[in-house]
Amino acid sequence: MIEVYIDGASAGNPGPSGAGIFIKANGTAERYSIPLGVMSNHEAELHSLIKALEICLEKGYRTVSFRTDSQLVDHAIEKEFVKNKQYAPLLQHALLLTKKFDLFFLKWIPSKDNHVADKLARQAIR
Repeated sequence: MIEVYIDGASAGNPGPSGAGIFIKANGTAERYSIPLGVMSNHEAELHSLIKALEICLEKGYRTVSFRTDSQLVDHAIEKEFVKNKQYAPLLQHALLLTKKFDLFFLKWIPSKDNHVADKLARQAIR
């Protein structure tokens, strides 16, 4: 199973933002630091999920287990709902992508366990 750690970061809310993606796949480690432009931290978290899903699909990964320290992302995927309607299109896009996998899991983890993805997200802001 492919393990994917994701994080979004913003320098300000809204502010310059980035996505950090760390993928453990078949004994290798892949790191992505993706600038996202100006957006809120919650938007950056959702965009990091979408970018990671797209990368996994491009690479042909069919069974993936995602980790996030964002409770918003965790709850949104679990409940397939976000209170803030501004995030609804991002969630719907992410949900469509998750359906393309044979198996998709997402688990919330504490920030201290997501330090690689966090570092990559912060690098993308610079």
